[in-house]
Amino acid sequence: MESLLHHESPFETIISFHKLVESFEQIALSDVDYRSNYAKAILKEVDAYPEFRTGIRDYNTIKNNEALIKNLVADLFPTALTQNEIKAITIPFQNLSFNYTERFKRILRNAGDEFYMEIRDFDDHQFYVNNCCLILSSYYHQNIDFNKPFFYDIPDENGVEKHYRILYNADFMEITPTDQAVPLTQNDIDLLIDNYNDLDLWKSKFPPGSWILKGFGIVSLFDATTESAISNLKSNLLKPDTKTVASTDVIENIFRSIFKIPTLKVGFIIYNPEEEKFIRPVKFDNQLQSFLLSSAQEVECKNAFFGCSFENLLDKKEPFVISNVQKFIEESPNPKLGEHLLKQGIQSCVFAPVIKDGHLLGVVELVSENARELNSVNATKLELVLPYLTDTIDRYNTDMQHQVEAIIQREYTTIHPSVYWKFKKESQNYFQNISHTKDYIFKEIVFKNVFPLYGQIDIKGSSEHRNETVKIDLKNQLTALLQIFDNQKPNSNLILLEQRKFELESLRNELDLPLKADTEQHIQRYIEEEIHPILKNTKGNAKNEKLEELYFETLDEKTGMFYQERKKFDNAMSIINKRLASVLDRKQIEAQQIYPHYYERFKTDGVEHNLYIGASISPTMPFDIMYLHNLRLWQLQTLCDMELEHHQLKESLPYELDVTSLILVFSAPLSIRFRMDEKRFDVDGTYNARYEVVKKRIDKSNIKGTNERITEKEKITIVYSQNSEEAEYLKYIKYLQHKKILEPAIEQFEVEDLQGVSGLRAIRVKVINNVTNLAVKKITYQDLLDELN
Repeated sequence: MESLLHHESPFETIISFHKLVESFEQIALSDVDYRSNYAKAILKEVDAYPEFRTGIRDYNTIKNNEALIKNLVADLFPTALTQNEIKAITIPFQNLSFNYTERFKRILRNAGDEFYMEIRDFDDHQFYVNNCCLILSSYYHQNIDFNKPFFYDIPDENGVEKHYRILYNADFMEITPTDQAVPLTQNDIDLLIDNYNDLDLWKSKFPPGSWILKGFGIVSLFDATTESAISNLKSNLLKPDTKTVASTDVIENIFRSIFKIPTLKVGFIIYNPEEEKFIRPVKFDNQLQSFLLSSAQEVECKNAFFGCSFENLLDKKEPFVISNVQKFIEESPNPKLGEHLLKQGIQSCVFAPVIKDGHLLGVVELVSENARELNSVNATKLELVLPYLTDTIDRYNTDMQHQVEAIIQREYTTIHPSVYWKFKKESQNYFQNISHTKDYIFKEIVFKNVFPLYGQIDIKGSSEHRNETVKIDLKNQLTALLQIFDNQKPNSNLILLEQRKFELESLRNELDLPLKADTEQHIQRYIEEEIHPILKNTKGNAKNEKLEELYFETLDEKTGMFYQERKKFDNAMSIINKRLASVLDRKQIEAQQIYPHYYERFKTDGVEHNLYIGASISPTMPFDIMYLHNLRLWQLQTLCDMELEHHQLKESLPYELDVTSLILVFSAPLSIRFRMDEKRFDVDGTYNARYEVVKKRIDKSNIKGTNERITEKEKITIVYSQNSEEAEYLKYIKYLQHKKILEPAIEQFEVEDLQGVSGLRAIRVKVINNVTNLAVKKITYQDLLDELN
């Protein structure tokens, strides 16, 4: 018997029928003869076994006297109810039980010989404390609600797990202290009640074996499979983090318990009302599959695949049930759906809509490998679980919308973390006032007295390179068309063909001249409207047909034109921009450690960035001009790193492009204001606008008195206006020369006067591009394309 009990308990457990025997003694004195005679007969049998009164410590005594025990407890276990009730004699919270009803025996028999019955989620800690609470309730008369619902999980003959709620009757038990029992005061009891998790405390107040539990209990089970399964489903679906949602096996086992179908499988799809598509949510890929979509990620609801089968589901929001897939294929006007299901071994299925406020959110799929196992009758059970599925899908959609909005904000309308606090503060003010005033006026987001830093790496001659690639592609396309026309057989269209050849040659000759703004569009429109119809409607010889086939295969799918050279150029531009932006973003994380500041960057024909630093951006931290100097040095070093990154890329690119670097120094503090219409920050005030003018024009300016640009490839140009700025940057340059990052030679010159701006000067210095400054790993063009895609 001890092997069936928990090893450590506050009780010394003694199985005894003394209370029941005492009740028989009372009945034996009754005036009702048949009751009295029955009681006397039982007492006569029990007298031969005094341990039935004093207590049974040897489990074999119970095994050897099963018939006597059955007779003794017959009033508690009526024969007429043995096929319906699930009862047995037990000790509360222990795995010891005997004298099962016939239904209980059948349940255990179906579970198999290897099944071991134990309470769900019930560990030694709970066992010990619950027994102590039993003492507090019974002996100390404390009103403690300690009995949470207990369950046995027992599989049936088909392997479907069923859940049985446990009820205990302790009327025939008594609890008494031994000499080792610790007397408790009310303070002790209060301390225990406040410290459920302190097992050592409970053991100190209720030492193991210090109390006697004498008698027996009755355990009654009732089938709570559906309720328990729904509760488990709810617990799994409503978890706050969808990453912790249970696996497919757990979800399917829950549905199998509800529907009592051992082979039941569960799938799920989301409905996208904007595009009228069914979508398999990627977030749940590891948790839930889809039998409708199979390997597809999405499918249109009006797809011929569904035919008219889903009309009720989409329009009337009613479940779609196929109890026999084979019969559905034979009788349906659109058997494609049935054939798709049959390929997966599905013989019956239910597709139930998940509705919230009259809107379709998704479809839950239940499928079985046996015909008629799923049908319109048991499909009604879904009404029990759909509310929880609805909450889960609604939460998934809401979470997805929030993430989409976050992505939009991050990728398209960035609010940098350094200034987010001010936007949040104003939003909170709006939220708190919205119930009081309808016409809340948002305060403008302004940061005063901030120091700007501007820098850029520009792709040198990008417009000229782009025009050159356009010319090459257009020439190649016109040459290919002329080659086709030259191989055309003489026919009735000969005069027209000759005219078209002349026009094509004229267009090709035009490309030897500088490219006009509309040349590309003009040639494209001419080819599409005048040339392609001739090619498609004119038959030629085998060689010509091969040339035409090759020509159309060469056309780009999107533009309908030759796009080989432009594609190389565009890829080179994209790769350079992406890699340089990644260097800047990575370095910017380090820069924020210097002092929190506003940061934004833009990809154009290169990468440019704006930084603003000042006390108003981070009011909780003291600001010192030293942080500005630190950030300026960081900016110069970062541009050096970006130059080195480009130098490493150059030989791997399909199109060789050089870059020029520029820093604009501006020492006067200014104000920046968030422009609500443009959803971005801009400098504020007329005086500060001078800074923006310089930014827009400086990179295209020349050295004063010459036609030479102030920027040059592989060199960094620093534009400034004050002597103090010159001295500051010469110190930075000297430091970086010492670090072998910049070359020794320094150029200094005046910048030509810009419209409304004069007196600018510049320093120009070359970055050292040697092997030691570059990464060791060799980069291939294919690596860059993979990274780009």
